[in-house]
Amino acid sequence: MISDNIILATDSYKQSHHAMYQPGTEVVSSYFESRAGGEYPYCVFFGLQYLMDEHLSGAHRVTPAMIDEAEDLCRWHFGQELFNRRGWEHVVSAHDGRLPVSIRAAPEGSVIPESNVLFTIENTDPDCAWLTNHLETLLVQLWYPCTVATISREQKRTLKSALEKSGNPDNLAFMLHDFGYRGSSSSESAALGGAAHLVNFKGTDTIAGLRLLMAHYAAEEPGYSVPAAEHSTITAWGEDGELDAYRHILNRFHSGTVAVVSDSWNIFEACRQLWGRELRDEVADNRERTLVVRPDSGEPERVVVECLSILGEQFGHSVNGKGYKVLPDHVRLIQGDGITRHSLPGLCDAITGAGWSMDNMGFGSGGGLLNDCDRDTLR
Repeated sequence: MISDNIILATDSYKQSHHAMYQPGTEVVSSYFESRAGGEYPYCVFFGLQYLMDEHLSGAHRVTPAMIDEAEDLCRWHFGQELFNRRGWEHVVSAHDGRLPVSIRAAPEGSVIPESNVLFTIENTDPDCAWLTNHLETLLVQLWYPCTVATISREQKRTLKSALEKSGNPDNLAFMLHDFGYRGSSSSESAALGGAAHLVNFKGTDTIAGLRLLMAHYAAEEPGYSVPAAEHSTITAWGEDGELDAYRHILNRFHSGTVAVVSDSWNIFEACRQLWGRELRDEVADNRERTLVVRPDSGEPERVVVECLSILGEQFGHSVNGKGYKVLPDHVRLIQGDGITRHSLPGLCDAITGAGWSMDNMGFGSGGGLLNDCDRDTLR
């Protein structure tokens, strides 16, 4: 692994900093914050435990072999002898390879206003003052899970407001499903981002996030999913077999929730003719199953409202106590294309503006959830 040597898990220039501190420096104390001027005036703090377990715990000790590797790399990388061999050998001899630093942090999952300390780090051995900021590069990677957790929370706020207006806020925990695994830059990114989303919600298809939470946070059953079709499971039947594909899925999944992507050819025709007429009785007569129709293309605000209208015409609807239309419990809709923190408020407004309750809906987000951010999103 690229990061299996903590000496080298840093920016190049930090290998020279031990020689730049004022002689006699015994303690360097640093802190990490979400600086003012970011997209949101707060940060959801998450991910430190994972980084500590994976890179800084006693299980990851510095060894003489690591020192030799780092010295060789620094020699040709810099073209001179500047590696801090003496300092790292002290870590091995005095601390059995464990890193003599102390980290203090806010509880993970906390919502912290900008310009406030999220965690501090300082050396505990006066001969290792150089070590504190050597670890900065690795620790600053916390920007990613913190930012995803914050973006996810903002979308939760949007959905909560829309549910309070038009439906039942008790449905909130499952309103935004993580579809981001395939769009992540690595499995580790997917795990960190997927876990960060689960600070706020309970729905995910990013198994890597589940595994991270179970391994590093002692989480039990941290997220849930449902059987769901992808385009290949429909198009494999051919256009003439679309109806058979849908019927086959209904026959295989008799209870619980099943989601079926329905835009392989024509989403409106699928809602009106296939689900709403040909398969209407099979859907309506089974009250132990909820069919979730999924459009996956087109302009979301137009497509979602039109699909709700068609499904309402075919399956009927009631009006809840807040004056909004609700489909029967056995029919719902999920929009998983084009969902970001920027697009979601407008889509919610379009749905409720057309008289539909948010109780009819679920949402999925992939790239917009796990990838539409950088270190300056929260600064």
